[in-house]
Amino acid sequence: MRVLGPLEVWRADRRESLGGVKQRALLAHLALHANTGVSLDQLVEALWPVSRPRSVVSNVRTYVWQLRQLLDDHLRTHGTGYVLQVSAQELDALQFDELVSDARRSPDALELLRQAESLWRGRPLEDLPDHEAWAPAIARLDEARLTATEQRLALQVALGESAAAIPELRALLAEHPYRESVCGQLVVALQQDNRRAEALQVYADMRSRLADELGLEPGPALREAQLAVLRDEPVSAAIRQLPPSVSDFCGRTNESEALVAALRGSVSVAGVTGPPGVGKSTFAIRVAHEVSDHFPDGQLYVDLAGTADHPRDASDVLTELLHALGITGAGLPSQGTARAALYRSKLAGRRVLVVLDDAASVSQVVPLLPGDPGCAVLVTSRRRLSELPGALQVELPPFEPEEAFALLAGIAGEDRVSAQPGEAAAIALACGHLPLAIRVAGARLAGRSGWSMQVLRERLVDESTRLRELSSGELAVRASFDLSVRQLPEREYHAFVRLALLGQHDFPGWVVETLLDAPGSEELVDGLVDANLLESCGADGIGQPRYRLHDLLRCHALELVRSVPDRALALERTLRAWLWLAVTAAHRLPVTFGTTIASVDPVHAPEHLLAEPVAWFEAERRTLCGAVDLAAAAGLDEVAWQLAAACVPFFDLHSHYEDWARTHARALQCVRAAGNKAGEAALLRGVAQVHIYRDEFAEAEQGMLAAQELYRSVGDERGQGIAVAGIGVVYRLRAEYERSMAFYVEALRLLESAGDLHSIAHVRASIGGVHGSLGASDEALRWLTDARQLAADLGDLHREALVLVRLSALYRATGEHEAELVSARRAVAILMDLTDERCTAFAQVELAEALISNGHPQAAHDLVQQALETYRRTGNREGEPAALRTLARAAGAVPRPGSLAR
Repeated sequence: MRVLGPLEVWRADRRESLGGVKQRALLAHLALHANTGVSLDQLVEALWPVSRPRSVVSNVRTYVWQLRQLLDDHLRTHGTGYVLQVSAQELDALQFDELVSDARRSPDALELLRQAESLWRGRPLEDLPDHEAWAPAIARLDEARLTATEQRLALQVALGESAAAIPELRALLAEHPYRESVCGQLVVALQQDNRRAEALQVYADMRSRLADELGLEPGPALREAQLAVLRDEPVSAAIRQLPPSVSDFCGRTNESEALVAALRGSVSVAGVTGPPGVGKSTFAIRVAHEVSDHFPDGQLYVDLAGTADHPRDASDVLTELLHALGITGAGLPSQGTARAALYRSKLAGRRVLVVLDDAASVSQVVPLLPGDPGCAVLVTSRRRLSELPGALQVELPPFEPEEAFALLAGIAGEDRVSAQPGEAAAIALACGHLPLAIRVAGARLAGRSGWSMQVLRERLVDESTRLRELSSGELAVRASFDLSVRQLPEREYHAFVRLALLGQHDFPGWVVETLLDAPGSEELVDGLVDANLLESCGADGIGQPRYRLHDLLRCHALELVRSVPDRALALERTLRAWLWLAVTAAHRLPVTFGTTIASVDPVHAPEHLLAEPVAWFEAERRTLCGAVDLAAAAGLDEVAWQLAAACVPFFDLHSHYEDWARTHARALQCVRAAGNKAGEAALLRGVAQVHIYRDEFAEAEQGMLAAQELYRSVGDERGQGIAVAGIGVVYRLRAEYERSMAFYVEALRLLESAGDLHSIAHVRASIGGVHGSLGASDEALRWLTDARQLAADLGDLHREALVLVRLSALYRATGEHEAELVSARRAVAILMDLTDERCTAFAQVELAEALISNGHPQAAHDLVQQALETYRRTGNREGEPAALRTLARAAGAVPRPGSLAR
């Protein structure tokens, strides 16, 4: 595909027809934004900027469909729009950029630049009407072409080919009569070709043109070229202050390409921010070298010491910059404002890149901004400089895993790292994929050839000593973190160190108030985010912003929090806030049989977040699981088991069996160590229920019996009742109905004595189900009807739905197929409204049976497939056998092709 001239698409040496003007314009717009998603709205705006037909969306989709016949999978849907996915070899504009980029690093630069220029066949998209939306992209291409030509001609002159370059330089200057860089190159070329008089005449003509037509004097670079001719000496070199780029630089491809393109385009100020150790300075210097050819008058570099105890004053920095620009002694103004004015004057008319490394604040940077649009400034800072006027902000995250692996290999040795990729990945993960930490780890390996990768990986396992291990020579991760942390105001510092108490998981912003026991402290979160010491993770499912500490920053904060006297109290206060929210949310979910939801005292916590309790649990699921771990590790046995139990209604509703089992197992260790029998009984009963779902009946029975005994020892009749009922479930699932009935009857006695009406409704329904399995239909109907009525009186829709499932099975056994279908459909509708995945699947299987009974086997087949998918996805082996039997019955009842249904 070619856009550097008329729009063309070639395939197998044949030029393809691209259709009408609008269709070709759509392709052109996508090509100008190749490999970037373009929304439908952007396409409509580009193609019909003034008035548009009613069928505009349909038109765009038609054009896309027609182009896809030609472009195959290169034209793809992207969100609500489209993206043209092409390589540099498939689009001339991309190939041009690649060749020019390669020329900056290749000894064959001259040949590469000639190849790049040869791709141009005229003005970009010259056979299509001008579109305002294309102007920035086309202007960038035109500027890139002109820069490449200048670069190629400069190389020719430097290589002694001045005579060949002079005609082209004259033509280029005629085309761009005010471009001083072209004029300066022509002056140099003429001087080198011993044509000094012509060189001076070219300068004089340019000076007259600038003065007469624009009222300007030539810029410093051009004046220096004229002086060099007059003195018969080489033109003085431009200022080149950039530190060298690291040789093992890797990664950051997307960020680098975006920033390079911006600095070569219209962006005059760009900021690079990110957490400590993320490689901001290394990245910025690399980019500065990449774009140095775009700033032929030089590159200035200054370290602003923003993370030092005393960041540099802007006035002192201006002195350094003016010295670099040749202003010394009496020529240097005494006032800062006058220095800033002179600095801007010295840069006027020049194309200079200024790199300001490690800025402390916007106020430090603003006096150092040039006024000339030909100059650009690249700023690095650990703090977000969002107030920097007109700046493009590039925020660097930690490396992706493959980038981290590449850097480690580049430092420690490709063969060494590739030989143990698993260990290397573990080291990179322990480093949090932070470039500085990986660089330190690589340096330690490089300096210790006798170490295996496993040695370092094992040294990094312990979080309490990890930062000590990540130190090598002058490189130290802890020292880098200290520079940022000590800049924090006191309240932000207290918040930062206490946030380490919350572990590895993300968290909502409100916890800062609880940790500090200081209402109105949420603004401290913003300060930590601006300091890049806290990472914003976006909003969760209920719209609250979430945050996390980078793993290594958390290790650093953990070292600091050891000196905080109230750290245990702060952690307990926060865990109790989560517990109260979880208990409150659990009470708003369908009642889960057997779960013990503790009564806890109200605390100050954002109850408004519980408007949709399922959504709150989903948003906090990982954090709540982590909170159980934290409570257990802190020895808070009551909080640990009560929090684990409070999550069960949600875990049960959405089949999160792994979370259920893991949180209970962790809390169980804690309550046993504390001798907390009530908590142990509740947890054992919960773990046993998971065993039932997983079809692990021996383990389930053992757990229920242990729970029963513990409940008896603490005098908890309700607990005994639910544990005994659990044993009844095990025997029912084993089809030992007489034994199951005995346990259910005993459970009912205990629960009636305890007065737990919801559990009584559940056990009555279970007894009815067992009667049905034993063939006692009348007894089954009486018990089930009684259970349904009690559930309805309690407003327990969830329990009522489960009773309806059992009634549907009973109606099928008695041949009442219409009532069977009605009951099953009602049950499925209720459970779907309650978003209970497991029970919905259970009811769907029953509904499938009812559909088979009523002559709808195909609908039954489709429905039971849905239930099976749920069982398999959630690991619920309890319901899968029944679903498979129903699926087989549905398949056997579906007429074969060509046969008649019976």
